[in-house]
Amino acid sequence: MLHGYATGIGSLPYREVEPALKLIARHFPLFPHWPQLPRRTPAEGFVTQFLSGLKVHGVLGEGEKPSFLNQAEDWPDRLTRFYTFYLGAEEGSEEALATFIPPREAISGFYAFQEAVERGEFDRARAFKGQIVGPLTAGFQLTDAAGRPAYYDLELRELILRTLQLAARWQARELKRWGRPVAIFIDEPGVSIYGQSTYITVTREQIMADMGVLVATLKEEGVYVGVHSCAAVDWSLLLDLPIDILSFDAYGYFSSLFPFRRELAAFLKRGGVLAWGIVPTSEKAWEEDLSSLRRRLEEDWAQLVDKGIPEKVLREQWLITPSCGTGLLPEDLAERIYTLTSILAASLGG
Repeated sequence: MLHGYATGIGSLPYREVEPALKLIARHFPLFPHWPQLPRRTPAEGFVTQFLSGLKVHGVLGEGEKPSFLNQAEDWPDRLTRFYTFYLGAEEGSEEALATFIPPREAISGFYAFQEAVERGEFDRARAFKGQIVGPLTAGFQLTDAAGRPAYYDLELRELILRTLQLAARWQARELKRWGRPVAIFIDEPGVSIYGQSTYITVTREQIMADMGVLVATLKEEGVYVGVHSCAAVDWSLLLDLPIDILSFDAYGYFSSLFPFRRELAAFLKRGGVLAWGIVPTSEKAWEEDLSSLRRRLEEDWAQLVDKGIPEKVLREQWLITPSCGTGLLPEDLAERIYTLTSILAASLGG
């Protein structure tokens, strides 16, 4: 299992890949991630960057906030084309899979990261980290032709899920080429809507079924699976999935774990790892230092021990990360956050 390292959530504020790669190599040499660069172009927004297959097959429109073309007269033909290629990819057709691979303009950081690995710039890495948007988050960011969230339409939700499934499979295979362990985190901030009165039709069963497909796909590829959410959520939704890593905002929402002590204990007992987002991704990072963050983490661990979680497990099964992505922050603040993350992990032996 991957533990005892520092790594990032994914996004960085740079408009070019070189400074992003240098920052990652400097602070997370053992467990680097590829950089998402949302400020570079609209195509690199984390929701749509892995959904190019939907556009290639004519079911999703263009633009920064694309909508499905489900009112087109030839919609049935478009669906047929999509599923013909999807099934071909699932049956092993490289040609079919290629139609779901994101282009360089959508994930420039991923391709640049792969090239940097090939050049030997990440030779110290013991594992690699990738990330992909979750189906719930994507489903509420995309809309149907009438402007309604695509998640509420089973047909559209299935298109999103199948596209993410193939994109995740491709990403896993690409990162595994280097012969080191790989972890891919599913970024699912949208799970925070579960239980809210305005989303009563979003069910636990739906969320877990869709997430389960993506988790199972990644497991089939032999990679570790993490899930990240930077809010106070019903953690049982995620802890009850067969994931390996739970990534959470420990700085802002640590106490949100308390109602789920039983699920957390079971997760840790089976070897699960907590990725502690203990470094704030806000201006508060200027107010923190190694001493204050280490003290905060130790206090959090003590509270979990009081609730029956073995201290030995907490001190072994950890990762240290920023609380969330840094893609929309000033560059100097992002650098401060990565510095704090790396020195905190080093102080713990990572």
